[in-house]
Order: sequence, then C-alpha cells, then structure tokens
Amino acid sequence: MAKVARVPLIAGNWKMNLDHLQAIATVQKLDWTLKDASHDYGLAGSEVAVFPPFTDLRSVQNLIAADKLDIVYGAQDLSEQDSGAYTGEISGAFLKALNCTYVLVGHSERRTLHNETDDQLGRKVAAALKHGLVPVLCVGETAEDLETHGPSAVPVAQLRTALAGITGTPNLVIAYEPVWAIGSGQAATPEQAEQVASTLRATLAEHLGDEVADATRILYGGSVKSSNIAGFMRQPNVDGALVGGASLDVTEFASIARFQKHVGT
Repeated sequence: MAKVARVPLIAGNWKMNLDHLQAIATVQKLDWTLKDASHDYGLAGSEVAVFPPFTDLRSVQNLIAADKLDIVYGAQDLSEQDSGAYTGEISGAFLKALNCTYVLVGHSERRTLHNETDDQLGRKVAAALKHGLVPVLCVGETAEDLETHGPSAVPVAQLRTALAGITGTPNLVIAYEPVWAIGSGQAATPEQAEQVASTLRATLAEHLGDEVADATRILYGGSVKSSNIAGFMRQPNVDGALVGGASLDVTEFASIARFQKHVGT
C-alpha cells in the first residue's frame, strides 16, 4: 500500500527532566546537530518537536523565536478548564500565549499516575482545540490488555471515548504507545504498530470522516530508537514517533529525526 503524503512528525517528550537552562542548551545542541553538514540527509518534509516541562516553555519559546530555529514545541499536559480555582493546573490559553503548537493529552503516565479517564481526556482534547492547540492524543494497551483483548481493542475504545464530543475537521495527532513497550527496551514490531495504526485510522474515518482520517498523523511511541525507526516509518499508517527517554540524548534523537537516512537503506 502506498503511503499517503502526511508530514512526518518526530516528537520528543522530555517528561520531568531538564531545567530551563538545560532546556536551552539541549535545544541549541539539537538544532546544531540537525543542521550538521556532515550528515547525508536533511529533514526536508519532516517536523521535529520537543515537549519540555512547563517551567521550560518560556525559555524554549524565546530561543526558538530569537534564533528562528526549525523546531516546534508543545506542552506535556493541559487543564480541561480555561481558568479559575484549579491549583497547579495550566490552561490551554496559557500554552497558546507561549506559542505552543502541540500539547500531549492522555500519556500513559497521566492515565496511570493521575487516574485520568477517557471522558476527562475528551474534555482536554476539546480544550486544546478550543485554544488553537494541536492535541497529541495518546492511546495504548497494557500487557494484560494485550493478552486479554488483543492489540487494537483498548486503543480503539480509548479513541472512541476521547473523541465522542468532537465534530467537524479537527487538527489532531494520535500517538499509539503500548504501555508494555514504554521504557522497557522492547518495542512493538513495525507490523504490530501498523495493525493498530490502521485500525485507529479506520476508527477516525467512522467518527470524523475520511478527510480527517487521511489527514491525521498517527505516531508510534514505545522504546523508539535510531536502530528501529526505519521499520516503523516504512509502514503506510505510521507517520512519526513519540520518543521518550531517547529524546534526552540529542545525538540519538537527531538520528531518529533523520529517519529518511535509515529508511532509504
């Protein structure tokens, strides 16, 4: 099957790592590494994004704007509320004021550690869209889910519930991150990722129509490395990667972002 032309997205989720000074140094080094003339392949037609902690966003914004870096950025979470007495929460309006492009919604760590539900995540998706942010909705199954229900049932159910109140032609990204693969060193196979991504795209088509389904990028996340990115990017329904720990290693993350070099071999 030929791959539909969607702009590949390589996204680095820093999680709770790097203070604002370290963030500046990391983005500077990432930009330099991506532009290093010693590499044979550029990033034409691809997008690279970083997701720093909230406290780093202003520093990253200033650096990218001042130096006109070809890197975009987003936040790791947002509140479903716009404002008010919600101590510790961050509104989508605040993130938009910092010129964030993206925001993660429903990362497995938020689901597990903060007990976020699919209904709540649906409200977060709506809040992101309301404020002009592109939500990166994360879905995925645990090892127990995989054994009990198979590879697609839980991610599809999560997607259906989170998008139940969404209509029109929203600009969003879906990240399939099997929980059993995150931080384990054992990624899903490219074929497994493609099977789930294909089913998720079909689900999008059922709910929002073929136009939205064809335009929506679906990422794979879970122990992504430069040594396995090519296999995922060869799949017709996988449009990029949500990278965790490896995104803190600038050289490794840049190598992942230069997946075209690996795909072509």
